[in-house]
Amino acid sequence: MTQDDLKDAVAAAAITEIAPHLDRHTILGIGTGSTANCFIDRLAQLRHDFKGAVASSEASAARLRSHGIEVFELNYAGTLPFYIDGADEVNAHLQMIKGGGAALTREKIVAACAERFICIADSSKRVERLGTFPLPVEVIPMARSYVARELVKLGADPVYREGVVTDNGNQIIDCYDFNIADPVAMEARINAIVGTVTNGLFAARGADLLLLGGEQGVERLTPVGS
Repeated sequence: MTQDDLKDAVAAAAITEIAPHLDRHTILGIGTGSTANCFIDRLAQLRHDFKGAVASSEASAARLRSHGIEVFELNYAGTLPFYIDGADEVNAHLQMIKGGGAALTREKIVAACAERFICIADSSKRVERLGTFPLPVEVIPMARSYVARELVKLGADPVYREGVVTDNGNQIIDCYDFNIADPVAMEARINAIVGTVTNGLFAARGADLLLLGGEQGVERLTPVGS
């Protein structure tokens, strides 16, 4: 199976997971990226079974609307029953690195408002320790150099992602060669740096369910120890 096949398989599995719980009042939280796009495309088949969605990026909002799915502001929607999104890395505790598409802040906000976070990913995203994928940090532009210096003190090799402006009008620093032994503690330490909007560690609020696509099919995984 190709990686695209695996992404489509986990998207289909997520549809199976949520379909029994949809009704005309349901507003879903939808993530950003290629795997989330596969889910949006499949979700179009159910567009008459639920009210609409909150999108974590302008790109996802446009894709939802192109399928005739109404997009709501999160302030209107309030608490969401599900948030469905991919990951750049995910460990056995279903803690993740996200933000390769620079939508990490809105993704984290929507995930925080969801009762259940379903992560959909192919098996290449499963890791023992987070940090091989560069950790994104969204920063206020005037603070970029200061935040980068503070990230060096934490053991990261920060690189400005040139030419990228987030939907919030901010910039991205990617942290390379980062040994993240304690994702929850590191998430908090980075977020405490003045000028940081948020970082791509989804550890304090990880996924509740991982649908992981591999050659043998889709595994349904919950956090170790839960």
